[in-house]
Amino acid sequence: MNRIEVEKKVLNENQILAEQLRERYRQLGVLCINLISAPGSGKTALLERTLERMDKGSRVAVLTGDLQTENDAKRLAKFGFPVKQITTGGTCHLDAKMIGKHLEDWKLEDLDLLIVENVGNLVCPSSYDLGEDAKIVLLSTSEGEDKPLKYPSIFLKSELMLLTKIDLLPYVPFNADVARENARRVHPQMEIIDVSSTTGEGLDRWMEWLRARQERAKAKLQTVTVPH
Repeated sequence: MNRIEVEKKVLNENQILAEQLRERYRQLGVLCINLISAPGSGKTALLERTLERMDKGSRVAVLTGDLQTENDAKRLAKFGFPVKQITTGGTCHLDAKMIGKHLEDWKLEDLDLLIVENVGNLVCPSSYDLGEDAKIVLLSTSEGEDKPLKYPSIFLKSELMLLTKIDLLPYVPFNADVARENARRVHPQMEIIDVSSTTGEGLDRWMEWLRARQERAKAKLQTVTVPH
């Protein structure tokens, strides 16, 4: 069996598991989102500000992926919501099997929102469906405006781009308009929200986006469960 056949087999198996997860989320009205970015784009900082803004009674949990450490989980656990670290041991992405395994002792019926923070990488995560309702890609102002053109797959598959660290715009050679234009060259319908985890700019709009998607997930559940 050659490498291409092996890769297809792995992706096919992953897709089967991902569809099973997606059906579980759908049946329970759980919104699952998958945050993807290059290393250092601010995923964990964004999650800190996101959890900080949520009511203590919110039914939210986080799975965070990393190659080796549990640093991100420790940072996020202080907000009082269920958090688990998925340590991949060198694998550059999360897959559906990892997600399913780490959900085994959580009651999904007790959740409304499951946030997956993927391993810092713009390539591998784009190929692996985790059963999520939406992929969200982060692009920071400390990167290049051409990232959407260099790594088009993840920008094409993500319905929302968060342009992070916008507080740095006066100090870095980054053209935000060009970055947005490049993202929409790849994905014309992509939503884009500018955010700063440092100043809080754009976070209200991000939280509104999350709430709207949660309401949509609950509406789908009611549509399915209400008898005709």
